[in-house]
Amino acid sequence: MPAESSPYERAFAEFLGVDHAFAFWKGRVALYAILRALDVGQDDEVILPGYTCVMNVNPIVYVGARPIYVDIETDTYNIRASLIEPRLTPRTRAIICQHTYGYPADVEGVLAVGRRHNIPVIEDCCLSLGSRYKGQPLGTFGRAAYFSFQWNKPYTTGLGGMAVTSDAGLAERIADLCRQERQPPSPRETILLAAQLAAYRTFIYPRTTALAQNAFRWLTRKGLVVGSSDTAEFRPQMADDFFKGIGPVQERSGPRQLGRLDRAIAHRRRMAHRYDELLAAHGWRPTSLPEGAEPALVRYPVRVADKQKALDTAASRFVELGSWFECPLHPIETPLEAYDYEPGMCPVAERACREVVNLPTHPRADEATARRSVAFVASIGPAPPQDTS
Repeated sequence: MPAESSPYERAFAEFLGVDHAFAFWKGRVALYAILRALDVGQDDEVILPGYTCVMNVNPIVYVGARPIYVDIETDTYNIRASLIEPRLTPRTRAIICQHTYGYPADVEGVLAVGRRHNIPVIEDCCLSLGSRYKGQPLGTFGRAAYFSFQWNKPYTTGLGGMAVTSDAGLAERIADLCRQERQPPSPRETILLAAQLAAYRTFIYPRTTALAQNAFRWLTRKGLVVGSSDTAEFRPQMADDFFKGIGPVQERSGPRQLGRLDRAIAHRRRMAHRYDELLAAHGWRPTSLPEGAEPALVRYPVRVADKQKALDTAASRFVELGSWFECPLHPIETPLEAYDYEPGMCPVAERACREVVNLPTHPRADEATARRSVAFVASIGPAPPQDTS
């Protein structure tokens, strides 16, 4: 590890089994650092799935590159490796392999394309900390990877992100960038984040999440809390203070959360298995996963017949229901044309956006949560069958 690495960065690298880790204010900042270190710049192109969050697209635009969207697999919601090659051009400089919801992508297929064309693969592990593929942790396959530790992730430090790599040259370039440009969070941000973490750990339970999220979004719009996203990030223009590292709250919280992660992962796997059983009893077919996939789901995705009805009525039934992803570049407020996405580019992803809601797997979700959640989505009904070939 570079000499200036913090105890948290060293602990995370050791946990994952990589040589270098760099902590940032958010996961999207970690991606920005990786792209900069790979010399991705003006008029370059970066491949990524057309089923993602706009906050993953912003760093691509911030470095001057253009996002190129590829459609997804029906079951895992991950980039379809067979569709990547036709989208490559001489300007392609990176492929982002997102592990959606915690399901491992077709790592071997994506890496094979990268090797054939000498294009680095960056793993997006923001939703997949703890997931493994053929016994190996996600985040250790590509040239680099990035993680997020925001409120709804496998563990949370309130906000936070990490870039990782075992490539010594790339690590040195990221370290140089951090030494020269990385800013600390402001005292106000640090104080607000500490208060929000305390509130989160005291009040957020499956029955209260919907109400709490609505209140939090209102407070974020008013600038009274430190949000995972603000309105400025729904347009492709980088804020002056975007490139930030973590603060003391995250530095203290991170190692504690790492120490509890194995238990949290085991719990998420139990919850996913229980959802599998309960949904099968109501007529949902099982998810088809790649051989060797060991997901630790950050949320459990399920396709329903009427997504809007489900979202509109979940809170009144005390059901914690997620809306990921509302559009190909989540959330629904994203001006797609500003990010070169045209409707029809990724039809499988667009159908998923119309049908998928997701259920909680976090440590405060339990058997009662699973039964209540499945009973609710069963009252809405499954989405119509579709071709999964």
